[in-house]
Amino acid sequence: MYRRITARSHVRRALVSLSAVAAVGILSATGPATAAPTGPDVSSWQHVDGRLINWFAVRGAGHSFAMLKATEGLSYVNPYFVPDSLLMRAAGVARGTYHYARPNLPPEPQAALYASVVLGQNGTLDLPPVLDIETSGGLAPAGLINWTQRYLNTVQSLTGRVPIIYTYPRFWRTAMANTSQFTRYPLWIADYSGKPQPDVPGNWPTWTFWQTTDSGRIPGIAGGTDLNVYSGAQGDFGRYANAPSSGSSGGN
Repeated sequence: MYRRITARSHVRRALVSLSAVAAVGILSATGPATAAPTGPDVSSWQHVDGRLINWFAVRGAGHSFAMLKATEGLSYVNPYFVPDSLLMRAAGVARGTYHYARPNLPPEPQAALYASVVLGQNGTLDLPPVLDIETSGGLAPAGLINWTQRYLNTVQSLTGRVPIIYTYPRFWRTAMANTSQFTRYPLWIADYSGKPQPDVPGNWPTWTFWQTTDSGRIPGIAGGTDLNVYSGAQGDFGRYANAPSSGSSGGN
């Protein structure tokens, strides 16, 4: 996600080839697996010229889920959040939603904005809420760690689910001082190195989602998009995503 945000103003780093993405798409956090669930994450950038995403084509291409930007800071709401949410549900694509953190602003109101926009994360085909933390907002590590914990506590109390943390290795090791405080939260790690497994900071025992590239191509989405794979670390994907056939309801 941070790559997509900066791509409009900075030269991208070297990108993982699509063949490498296909290879990692069948890995789990502990080794080989078969047909690991995959999916993009999207924001307004994927709505080139205002075009809607064809979520039926995304599902038809074999992708089980997508992560959808909901909010940022204290005021931004993705203008495509509602149509994407409705069309994803209709197409049978599990929906994750994320808030892009602005730590220069207080965390509790940001969590409240996010929760009010997504209207909870306990419905059918809902993955847990995600905090996208990739900028310090000028806070030193101790302050940023405190900010992050306060946000997570608030959003969990408002949604009833244990949030997922999205970040990337270098940021966590520097801005967050490689803290181990958050290992109880599932990790969504961005690592485009092309290695068989991602670089996992913060003493997390494993990763739950891995963003393998920011240059993927998926039928139904105009232009490039990030691609992700689920490791199985949280168990059966259908149950984790509140799929109708999983028999699950609510929290994880």
